[in-house]
Amino acid sequence: MSSSPASGRATQAIARHWREAVPNDRLAHLVRDAGRGLTRALQSRLAEHDVSFGHWVFLRILWESEGITQRDLSERAGLMEPTTYSALLAMERLGYVERRRQPDSRKKVYVFLTPKGRALREKLVPLAEEVNAVAVRGVDPRAVAAARASLLTMIDNLAADELAQEAGDRRVPSTRELSRKLA
Repeated sequence: MSSSPASGRATQAIARHWREAVPNDRLAHLVRDAGRGLTRALQSRLAEHDVSFGHWVFLRILWESEGITQRDLSERAGLMEPTTYSALLAMERLGYVERRRQPDSRKKVYVFLTPKGRALREKLVPLAEEVNAVAVRGVDPRAVAAARASLLTMIDNLAADELAQEAGDRRVPSTRELSRKLA
């Protein structure tokens, strides 16, 4: 399965928008659109192997640290626990993971890859590497290194800001909390 011509045109329209309409717009929008483009490119490749992007997010984490709790997996993925729970149920049905409780802690659920889940790494990681290569095609390697360093610094700065916000009793409200405020 490949991405549709319409999605390719959408990506071209986004690029044209950035060059022509808002060449000096906020960096956050540019980063978001670049991320969307990277995600779409990877989604189309993953679909050829019947793997969803949502499952990819969890597989990547588990390939690096298998046997972590379901809660830890949610935190590392930056997703809510119910979302993780639903994805893990589907991944169990597909034979990618198994969830187990350990004898020392009946409350915590640990997530382990199955041989099928581990084997996906050899097939899927090259697809992500391909997407990265496509994205930086024609970009000077020094510019790629500078962009990477800049993005890592931005992530650090935003994490520090988030901690400061939390210390000041300011946090991101849940969707449920926002809904209650609006009702």
